[in-house]
Order: sequence, then C-alpha cells, then structure tokens
Amino acid sequence: MGTGEVLVDIQPEELKFTFELKKQSSCSIQLVNKSTDYVAFKVKTTSPKRYCVRPNTGIILPRSTCNFTVTMQAPKETPPDMQLKDKFLVQTTIVPYGTTDEDITPSFFSKETGRYIQENKLRVVLLSPPHSPVKPINGALMEESANKKSDSSEISNSNNCALKHEPADQVPLLGQVSISSEGTVNEEPIHENLVLKETCVSNDQKPSGIADATSVRDLDILFLVAKEIDGLKLKLNNLELKLDEAEKTITSLRTENSAAIQLRDNYEQEIALLRRKSVARVQRGFPLLFVLFVMLVSMTLGYLFHSRVQS
Repeated sequence: MGTGEVLVDIQPEELKFTFELKKQSSCSIQLVNKSTDYVAFKVKTTSPKRYCVRPNTGIILPRSTCNFTVTMQAPKETPPDMQLKDKFLVQTTIVPYGTTDEDITPSFFSKETGRYIQENKLRVVLLSPPHSPVKPINGALMEESANKKSDSSEISNSNNCALKHEPADQVPLLGQVSISSEGTVNEEPIHENLVLKETCVSNDQKPSGIADATSVRDLDILFLVAKEIDGLKLKLNNLELKLDEAEKTITSLRTENSAAIQLRDNYEQEIALLRRKSVARVQRGFPLLFVLFVMLVSMTLGYLFHSRVQS
C-alpha cells in the first residue's frame, strides 16, 4: 500500500452532537475497508475526559465495515458560540491476515516501524435540540374565562402517553342560543353534566437521569453484542482458512498416494517381465555343464570301444 492511498473511508466526516445541558449525546461513525487486507484502527481525541469512544480499537475485515460510537458526557454549561475545539484522530493501518482485536498492540500505529498509517482528523459540531411545536386539541384550542384560573392541560393521542381521568367542577352546558327581535340574547340551559379532565403523562417527562442511564446501558449492551459478533466472524474466518488448508493437505496426500501406487504397479510389471525373460532363456538350450558331461561320456565310450576292437 503506497503513501497517500486510501485504506478506509470514514462516514460521516464530522462528529455531530445534539447539545443539551445535563444530557449525554452520542454519534456513530462508520469505517469502510476498501482494501483486500485486514486493517486495524485506533481512535484518539484531544479531550479524553469529555468523550467516551467504544470501541477505540478494532479490526476491519477485507471489504467490510465497522462502527464505533462516541458519547459526549453531559455538559454543565454552554460553550461560547456553541463551538468546541475538540478534535478526533482516526488511525488505520494494514495488519497480518487473521489478526484479532486482542492482537492489537501500540506498535501497529507507530511510524517508527516504517509502516503506512492513514490518519483522518474529525472535528466536533454541536447541534441545537429540535423543538416540537404545540399541537391543538381536536383542531381547536379551548379558552377559559378570565375570572377562572388559567390552568390548561394538553391531550395527546400518541401511544407514548398515559391518560389519567380526574373529575372536574360541574360546568353548565348551554343549548340553543336565540336572538329576539328586541336584540336580547336568550340562552336555554339544557342540563349540567360532569366533564372529565384528561391529563397526559409523556415519556419525555421521565427524570433525565433515568433516561440517560437507560441509554448508556443500552449502548453498552449493543457494544458488547457487536464485539461478540465481530469476534465470532473472525473465528469463523480462521476456521474456514484452516479448513481450506486441511483440504489442500488432503488433496496433496491423495495425489502422492496415487503416484506411489502407480510407481508400485510399474515396478511389479517390470519384475514380472524380467522373470518371463529369465525363464525363456533357460528353456532355449542345454546348460554348458550338461554338454561337457555328454562329451566326456562319449569320449570314454569311444576309447573303450576302440581298445576292444584292437585286441
């Protein structure tokens, strides 16, 4: 990997936090490995006490993605002009094939070793919290008279609200209103009815401490699950690699076994051929000793026969 080439693509390129006093805010960053190698990453910040990065180191598999989450601690005061000078540095480098999260050491990100290290700087951006507008009830806002206390309650039809019914004071309901020819207004009361007030207790009204603790606990669980999934993926890849090596070894052993069997068959054929040739040579003539023995017997018989004839 040459200098200046991109190992990892980072999205987004800014850390955007929704700023609210005494409330935590989180931002997720995605790392995309654009190479065919194992890539290790490490996240650094200029304000480690203000932010929590999980995980701050890890391994990105070839052509895959990995996420890390940055949580900003609950601020106690508003910064000037809603701006922070905090910055983050993301370092990425190529590591040996099959490296796991436990194998990561600081030497991987040391420039003294001469390895190529990609560095990306991310700045922090603060966003104002969104303000939800107040919606009217059933299309109209109810107005109360000036001589009564201006206590208004808002009714929400959302599933996130729980309705409480409380009895209110009896209010006379008016029937038809007619205007006479003399200009007077005639009101015909029908009856008095009991009106129920409905109050909404929203989930947003829960104590902020409980909500923050729940969100942090959920994030911890998600981080643990994601880390376990990544570990299982690495183990699965290692097992697949070992399985491929075992298959290659078995294939090579089978090839060597086939070659040995073929060589043995060739040797057996050559031995059989040599035996046939030796048997054929034996069967073609008489042995030399047999010929000499016959010659000697013939000469002896001839000599004896010649001696008798002369006598």
